[in-house]
Amino acid sequence: MIGLLIAIFVFNLVSFKVNKLLNKKQVAHIWMFTVAFQVVVDQYVDLKYEGYYYFSKSIDIAAVLPITVLVPPVNIVFLNWYPFDSSVKRKIIYILFWVIFMLLYEALALLPEPWGYFNYGWWEFWHSAIADPILLYMLLKYYQWFVK
Repeated sequence: MIGLLIAIFVFNLVSFKVNKLLNKKQVAHIWMFTVAFQVVVDQYVDLKYEGYYYFSKSIDIAAVLPITVLVPPVNIVFLNWYPFDSSVKRKIIYILFWVIFMLLYEALALLPEPWGYFNYGWWEFWHSAIADPILLYMLLKYYQWFVK
């Protein structure tokens, strides 16, 4: 729990300090999209198929924290620094950088409590390596759709 609380503080602080791209409505859009999408994914991967879980295998109120106040600010930072007007190569490199960052953070979240809070069922590190770029791409497409 300690690691989670530190991460929440740092990621939220950074997201609101670096945010130059998104207005308040766009931040709300990204925040709600992230929470809704994560709840849907976790409903299946976590609760139904027991692929991974936060804290314990049962429904846990503490799991609300990573879903609602950890991941959304990370998405805000990702979008703020995304090179929208750059080459495809630079965009791919940027996404790869973020996938590496996300995998490193996941490794930290897998530490035993009190530092970690994330646990694997059948899910493995390579599942995240495949899923993360897809999720980032979906976030980008959602952002591009709603700003039109």
